[in-house]
Amino acid sequence: MNLFRRKSVTALQAEAMSDHSLQRVLGPLNLTTLGIGAIIGTGIFVLTGEVAAQNAGPAVVLSFIFAGVASVFAALCYSEFAALIPMAGSAYTYGYATLGEFVAWIIGWDLILEYALGAVTVAIGWSGYVVSFLRDVGINVPCAFSAARGISVHCADGSTATAIFNLPAVIIIAVVTALLVVGIKESANVNNVIVMIKVAVVLLFIFAAVHAVHPANWHPFIPPATGKRGEFGWGGVTTGAGIVFFAYIGFDAVSTAAQEAKNPQRDMPIGIIGSLVICTLLYIAVSAIATGVMSYKLLNVPDPIAVAADAAGLGWMASLIKLGAIAGLSSVILVMLLGQSRVFYSMARDGLLPPIVNKVHPKFHTPYVTSIVTGVIVAFFAAILPIADAANLVSIGTLMAFVIVSIGVVVLRVREPDLPRAFKTPMVWAVGPLGALSAAYLMYRLPWETWVRLIVWFVLGMIIYWTYSLWHSNLAKASPEASD
Repeated sequence: MNLFRRKSVTALQAEAMSDHSLQRVLGPLNLTTLGIGAIIGTGIFVLTGEVAAQNAGPAVVLSFIFAGVASVFAALCYSEFAALIPMAGSAYTYGYATLGEFVAWIIGWDLILEYALGAVTVAIGWSGYVVSFLRDVGINVPCAFSAARGISVHCADGSTATAIFNLPAVIIIAVVTALLVVGIKESANVNNVIVMIKVAVVLLFIFAAVHAVHPANWHPFIPPATGKRGEFGWGGVTTGAGIVFFAYIGFDAVSTAAQEAKNPQRDMPIGIIGSLVICTLLYIAVSAIATGVMSYKLLNVPDPIAVAADAAGLGWMASLIKLGAIAGLSSVILVMLLGQSRVFYSMARDGLLPPIVNKVHPKFHTPYVTSIVTGVIVAFFAAILPIADAANLVSIGTLMAFVIVSIGVVVLRVREPDLPRAFKTPMVWAVGPLGALSAAYLMYRLPWETWVRLIVWFVLGMIIYWTYSLWHSNLAKASPEASD
């Protein structure tokens, strides 16, 4: 029972070259837009206002910068791994090659939390925006089917009803799942169109609202601490960074498509780093303009960017911003479900999950079983659950992945320094530790309730590992010489 048996990097590289079950059809533009598609969503359209009002004030700009810096450290480490080991499993596979099977299971289980719960959360947000947008154009979704079970809903006629289940959330999950089953190239093309729409909306807001900025709204830039943990002061800025980190989740999902990239050694770093840099600049600009147009105290609303547009005299933009949010959230759901299915595929290929999970469709060349199962589970929870703290839970899961990847890249440099690396993390002896420490610090700043939920999730994961995965692992079945 060697919990830290490893898959060799050379064996993984050989497997990547010989495994043609997934189609290599994605270029650098596809990979970059996949990253942008996953990153620009709830963070920019919702969390900007929430963190400004409750945690950081106008210094939400610094929160985005701090979270972006932590993400850059991790992105550089991800890029080295993705170019070196172009497999579908992302951080799970990187952990398997550097820190051993037990750590790989932990990170794989952690990624399930990130992608599946992320998709659930975003589908619920998508539903809210769609219901509001349709109401603007005179189409009313029945109240009983517009939100999670038990939620009190305000209907168009002014009455109040109790919802039964969230029908729009189920519909978007079903559509995205069908698209992922049909093909990765088709999915990427749809994502490209969606990304163009939402980036255009974000840029339109930036350039149209900048004239209405009043510098007085930025004072005090960092409101004084209230005495409550994470509320204003520098503590609020760092807590805000941990919360808005949810907005950066997505670039790591690019690495799950490594096995479908045409030239992963060159294109994966471009997709990962390029999408992160573009989105960080957009986040900084949007948060600065939103808090400059109106007082941060007024931004704690479900649609802060639309409210800021109204305050800037851009009432005509409200529906456009909702459309941009719908597009943004649609592509986030697509990339989250894509990442989830690829992680499942990799874990099943290694024997840690039942073999049916990595079955590939003979015509579409996609892991259709895991895509469908993931879609059904996500749709079920999106239909019935209101998940108030899901963003924090997804953030802490992603931050843990960043810690392991940042440590893993340093470990592999020590263990196998002569491996040919198409992309090398610059200043790895500083970037790796800084990536791990910054992610760990942001984890620490998240609410304690989030830690409790994370522990419960991992206890469940340990039960599955000890009762199934440990004994069915391909390395466990192989001779002792087959693993390190």
